[in-house]
Amino acid sequence: MAEDTSRANLTYRDAGVDIDTGAQFVERIKADVATTMRPEVLGSLGGFGGLFELPLQRYRNPVLVCGSDGVGTKLKLAIETGRHEAIGVDLVAMCVNDIAVTGAEPLFFLDYYATGRLELEVAQRVIKGITRGCRAAGAALIGGETAEMPGIYASNHYDLAGFGVGIVEKAALIDGSRVRPGDALIGIASSGLHSNGYSLVRHILDTRNIALSTELNGQTLAELLMTPTRIYVRAIRALTEEVEIRSLCHITGGGMLDNLPRVLPAKTEARIDACTWEWPTVFSWLQHQGGISRQEMYRVFNCGVGMVATLAPQNVERALSVLQSAGETAWQLGEVAAGSAERPRVRIEE
Repeated sequence: MAEDTSRANLTYRDAGVDIDTGAQFVERIKADVATTMRPEVLGSLGGFGGLFELPLQRYRNPVLVCGSDGVGTKLKLAIETGRHEAIGVDLVAMCVNDIAVTGAEPLFFLDYYATGRLELEVAQRVIKGITRGCRAAGAALIGGETAEMPGIYASNHYDLAGFGVGIVEKAALIDGSRVRPGDALIGIASSGLHSNGYSLVRHILDTRNIALSTELNGQTLAELLMTPTRIYVRAIRALTEEVEIRSLCHITGGGMLDNLPRVLPAKTEARIDACTWEWPTVFSWLQHQGGISRQEMYRVFNCGVGMVATLAPQNVERALSVLQSAGETAWQLGEVAAGSAERPRVRIEE
């Protein structure tokens, strides 16, 4: 009987998955990953699980703090503009900033990269950005996953997710429980839009037929919109070593209106003085182009405020000095006041 050759010799590569390319990718990123290593890391890249020895000798009652996130639809702009390294920084920032607001030190990070077809150059640039973010946060990149998923993603598209773990002494946890009326609020500047609100940004660009090459104050929109999320880890650690911080808030999706109540106790409200800072130009431009209300802007974007710290008013001057020395732009944003509702609220006074 003759062999049916139409049913023979199929390989995984025929189905769209190239195992050899995946192995090349691991080899290519090893040098970059090595730059993030900490003494506590055991083993090497390529194992079934990342190994990290907890530095328990430094703690009496340690608490692990975990964070997981992605980069939202900013990813589409990264693919369109080819700014793949920037989006890698964003991925780390969104996780480690959430960890840091509890007072924790980020220890390690893992990433998940999924694509329709693994393009070595693109994937390597993403990982280069991830390692850059890990170095800024002091976290080791101890592992991850790269998945080719033809039929789920287009060949030139990819998706990202990240997962980080930090550690903090239980008695040093920053959870907002010590916040009191009369406390001061300090704003720490963002580097731009960070990684939130990009569905609205893209809608404005599409409906107004605005090109990414459009210039705004000497920069293209592509440059402004792809500015990486600022990583505040080292500044926060410097701050908590010098001043008692009663709450820290990472201003992400939902802006100040939705995020600040998460770190305030019941029957309080955050009173924000909108005259204390000027929105970066990109936010004013987006508001004008989209005809967006001030209220909606504060609910969608950070509007130039990437982090908010709450502390006793007598510590404001010292805190601002520490943040300035750490390379941050910071100012007194407002104060905490007594409120009547069980759920804390934010009042922005124009």
